[in-house]
Amino acid sequence: MRIISGKFKGRRFNPPADKWPTRPTTDFAKEGLFNILQNTFDFEEIKVLDLFGGTGNHSYEFISRGCTDVTYVDKFPGCVKFVQKTTKDLDIEGFIKIVNADVFKFIERAYEQYDYIFAGPPYPLPTIDTIPDLVFEKNLVKPGGWFVMEHNSHHNFENHPRFLQQRNYGGTIFSFFEMPESD
Repeated sequence: MRIISGKFKGRRFNPPADKWPTRPTTDFAKEGLFNILQNTFDFEEIKVLDLFGGTGNHSYEFISRGCTDVTYVDKFPGCVKFVQKTTKDLDIEGFIKIVNADVFKFIERAYEQYDYIFAGPPYPLPTIDTIPDLVFEKNLVKPGGWFVMEHNSHHNFENHPRFLQQRNYGGTIFSFFEMPESD
């Protein structure tokens, strides 16, 4: 895996492969996603939440592009330790809050709002279809903000009231949701 653009462009990081509980977003899909995001958001001005953060792939990309307020959440201690080490190696500890917690418990207790939320849950997660509703019910997305969820073709969110668009990158699908400016 590599960081595609910004201060750390081209920087590679390799999580341990043995029994690693993640499915990192491919560089191809991540590049497509960030091309859309950079035309919508000023990365230096937004607050980002990375749910099911895994390797920290999305968090590093945002920080590399100038974001200074990222919250990373994952429940697997190995992932959290890897992200702690990587953020130290990149000297970006002041830009990221690392939370070792179950995402659903984090959402339940969350009180902050974010301009952009990304969720990359495990594809076979039985409750994957509930995530958009939970995020919006807890009012986590600021007005005008986006929630993007990565999933496969077994899920379709086009009928969700906050659905904005869907983008496909091979077997990876990103569903975009938006919190209107006024609701």
